[in-house]
Amino acid sequence: MNDHSVESHFEGRTPVVRAIYDTLLGIAGDFGPFAAVPKKTSIHLDRRSAFAGIQTRKECLILTVKSPVEIHDDRIGKREHISANRWYFEIKLHSPDEIDASIINWLRKGYEISA
Repeated sequence: MNDHSVESHFEGRTPVVRAIYDTLLGIAGDFGPFAAVPKKTSIHLDRRSAFAGIQTRKECLILTVKSPVEIHDDRIGKREHISANRWYFEIKLHSPDEIDASIINWLRKGYEISA
């Protein structure tokens, strides 16, 4: 049984972390239906499978996006090539203002391949 809640991921976090999360959810909602699924250490954004993962920290949020192609961007901290056509990329966000057109596009691509 899953005893984790979305709210529990924001305990002890600054308000900006929740603001970043809420902004990401609003953007993802524009793509279509999905579910925010709380896990022990993260929150998955699921369509049929997870297209993004969110880890909260005290003053920032780490967004992991699924991608069909490699992405080259200085904001990507960790990258993982998991299969021929699947990558995971981590982006550390300190403000909702950092969510630009590139990040929105990466999130959309992840949503599209998680059908």
